Amino acid sequence: MAEWSRTARRIRVPLGFVFAVLYFWLARPTWRFLALGAVLIVPGLLIRALASGHVRKNEALAMSGPYAYTRNPLYLGSLLIGIGFAVAARSWWVGVALMVMFFAIYVPVIRDEEAFLRQRFPEFEEYARRVPRIFPRLVARSGKNEAPAFSMDLYLKHREYNALLGALAMLAALICKMLLMRS
Repeated sequence: MAEWSRTARRIRVPLGFVFAVLYFWLARPTWRFLALGAVLIVPGLLIRALASGHVRKNEALAMSGPYAYTRNPLYLGSLLIGIGFAVAARSWWVGVALMVMFFAIYVPVIRDEEAFLRQRFPEFEEYARRVPRIFPRLVARSGKNEAPAFSMDLYLKHREYNALLGALAMLAALICKMLLMRS
């Protein structure tokens, strides 16, 4: 299982690009479904943006901001974005492929990352008892009293704006496909 986690970590981004091509080919967008998808895509992007402004990779355990509600807000945001795009595509195949990718790729990566965090940060075990892995609590439960503010420097350092640019590019491509299909 540990070997698959390492493999999944390496292939997740290239596999995402392959999936994007397949996605675009299978998508049958309409204005209505683009709008419905955006209802999930926008919050997903916001969650990812907020999370990236709180995480100091390998320096400190992130427990503030979205990390007070879920241990993996970046993956939660990605999941919302993915489901939103599946809705926008109007394709069951896209939804099935998304779920398979999430469970086959991201769940092992999350487990691997948590094993690293347990070794690196002694406070992780207590944090993990209070804060759920993916689906957030409605009330913050990180246990940390001070709440570091969102850092635009961290957001930029982590290049999280690429998620926004990628989502906008795919939405533009879907709109173009939809308009060309009408002609």
